Amino acid sequence: MASSPSPQPLLRRLPAAVPLLLLLLLAPAADALVCSSQKFSNNVLYSTCLDLPTLSASLHFSYDDANSSAAVAFVAAPPKGEDGWVSWALNPTATGMFGAQALIAFRDAGAMTVKTYNITSTTVRESPISFETWERTAEYNSADGTMRIFAKIKVPAGDPAKLNQVWQVGSSVTNGVPDPHAMAGANLGAKGTLDLVTGTTTAGGGGSGIKKKNIHGILNAVSWGIMFPIGAIIARYVRAFPSADPAWFYLHAFCQTSAYAIGVAGWGTGLKLGSQSTGIQYTGHRNIGIALFALATVQIFALFLRPKKDHKYRFYWNIYHHGLGYTILILGILNVFKGLDILQPDNKWKSAYIILISVLGGVAVVLELITWIVVLKRKKSGEPTKPYDGYNNGQGRQQPLAI
Repeated sequence: MASSPSPQPLLRRLPAAVPLLLLLLLAPAADALVCSSQKFSNNVLYSTCLDLPTLSASLHFSYDDANSSAAVAFVAAPPKGEDGWVSWALNPTATGMFGAQALIAFRDAGAMTVKTYNITSTTVRESPISFETWERTAEYNSADGTMRIFAKIKVPAGDPAKLNQVWQVGSSVTNGVPDPHAMAGANLGAKGTLDLVTGTTTAGGGGSGIKKKNIHGILNAVSWGIMFPIGAIIARYVRAFPSADPAWFYLHAFCQTSAYAIGVAGWGTGLKLGSQSTGIQYTGHRNIGIALFALATVQIFALFLRPKKDHKYRFYWNIYHHGLGYTILILGILNVFKGLDILQPDNKWKSAYIILISVLGGVAVVLELITWIVVLKRKKSGEPTKPYDGYNNGQGRQQPLAI
């Protein structure tokens, strides 16, 4: 009689792999200076370069104390490449966008240009600004997708060590007018102070809100986007092996209940962020989040209503449980990507999640093939082609294989 493959090595590796997968997503990257490696086509060198706190932007400058002027180069990547725009501004009257005296670069009539804007409302119009600028130019670097603003400016009257700076990126320009930028946390937090004397910068207001959004995103990515798919893989494939019974059930239950608990925390932070939002709504992301919470709650409570295997309603309960589980799985991954689009973190985080989900998908495909091989071997040798269900309300029978 053909022997069934033992899942014990898989079971030993799976719990250890969970923390490793989480670390791939959550481990902070080293704070490497991006600006120090940037080169410009005009070969100009600046005395100071700073990596700004958000939008992966950089500022290079050389300050001339003798005439209170500075040569600056601002570097950032528009969301949609050369069709977008980038902006750097000083605000002599406030810490935010309104009142900012901005330089905005974009492609106009096929050539890169830099124009000045006095930002007094959400409608942006070209206008003179309150301090003198000269030698304004811009370029687009196709190698890294960045736009660069070059200019010399007369520093506004006041203390050059306490300047308010604002920077921004946008995805499109219509008829020579920059379209509104996104309202994600990275965009709203693109402001701070600039010290031209010591060559330092600090993040402006909104840091607490960004931190809350990051916490919300991490909680939901770990729960719906990682742990729930792992739990589903365990339930679908590991249970096919007799020696995995009843370990598969407890691993599955641990992953899904842990995912639910973390997901509830993420859902709660989302509700809090929504209540604090001033006119900014992400309807699709919010509605999917509410649906996920409701469906997962029903799924968790259904565990206590689970009929015995020989009960006449067990077949229908299985259909409901599997259907609801796959719905939660799909919605969870979809909403993680929607959240990434809203939060707009560095590309490495979205890439890391795509790689992680791809790995889990690859594991599922391999296990699907192994499961079919096991079933065909059992069928050929006359063995039952049914998986084992260890937690069977006190019974150890088998159940039809859910392939």
